[in-house]
Amino acid sequence: MNAPSAPPPEAERAVRIGALVPLTRPGWAEAGRHLLAGLELAVRDVNDGGGIAGRPLELVVRDTAADPHRAAAAVDELARLGVAALAGEYHSVVARAVVARAVAARADALGLPFLCSSAVLDALTEQPTPWVARLAPAQSHGWRIYADFLLGAGHSRIVVAAEPSVYWASGSRILRDHLAPRGGTVIELDMSALAPTAVCDALVDHRATALLLLVGHPEPAVSIVRSVRRDRRLAEVMIGAPAGQPEFTRWATLLGDDGAAVPFLRYLPECLGPLGARVEAVLRERLAEAPSFVAFEGYDTVVVLADVLRSHGGGRARTAEPWPCVAVEGTRGRIRFSRPPGISVRQWAWPPVQVVDRDPANPDRFRILHTG
Repeated sequence: MNAPSAPPPEAERAVRIGALVPLTRPGWAEAGRHLLAGLELAVRDVNDGGGIAGRPLELVVRDTAADPHRAAAAVDELARLGVAALAGEYHSVVARAVVARAVAARADALGLPFLCSSAVLDALTEQPTPWVARLAPAQSHGWRIYADFLLGAGHSRIVVAAEPSVYWASGSRILRDHLAPRGGTVIELDMSALAPTAVCDALVDHRATALLLLVGHPEPAVSIVRSVRRDRRLAEVMIGAPAGQPEFTRWATLLGDDGAAVPFLRYLPECLGPLGARVEAVLRERLAEAPSFVAFEGYDTVVVLADVLRSHGGGRARTAEPWPCVAVEGTRGRIRFSRPPGISVRQWAWPPVQVVDRDPANPDRFRILHTG
């Protein structure tokens, strides 16, 4: 009988990061695929550079499917597996799920470091916590920049087509509070009670010059865009989607030319530096399409966590409140964390923010319309 194998030496044991990603419906699976591609590429690069003090970095992936209960259960499972930290999550635009809040709450309760990649809701946790940090800009920051873009483009009467959710309600409030003192008016339409064609009549009735889609993708967003584009009364109405639905290839595939000239928020610099350019090229090959800003968020998440783990020995108990010490170069600039007023987690303040759209002359190309 063979003797039991000895455990691998400390230097060979992997340091594990739990990755929470929406990979199946009703989650936004296309965004999840991009997020995971960025996470995986960064893990490969960290390991090619020697890992964490000689130990390989390993990603343990769980699909949240935009289900907060499933996400919280995944956090518990990953904690039992001994992960050193949690990474990822993308705010879903399905109305019933803001999964990152469930992940953050459970991570805080367990004392497990969580670096949120791409969810923007300001109130990520109910109370301030030392365990949670975020790379994506808070919604209040990005959406105010979007509101400034609207005013600069001459839009002061704005209709918001919104589905019921904490995320959409928060976005509507930010827009209204920012625009009202500057002469802007925001009219909300409850899309749980209206058909896409009814949106067209409401735009005419309210003499709106802009329609913002605070709804799920592909539906009802695609149907609303088609209805508005085909209504001759609305030829001059701008359609916007601040949450970023037009960033992804499926938007262009479903809508074609109708999907162009729909401004949205994107978290990229005007020009990528050397690291960003290299990562962009590799991700483009892996994804067989242009990587979205979400893929860069995934890559930067692992870059930050690798820096934290190297500094704190790779063990969970020693990674509490590591965020103030982070100063690392990511794909989109130097990353440091602070706690801005009104934000309950450590925050990169701020990532680059752009308002962009797909060029009507070439919908595969993006135009930068505004930066903040």
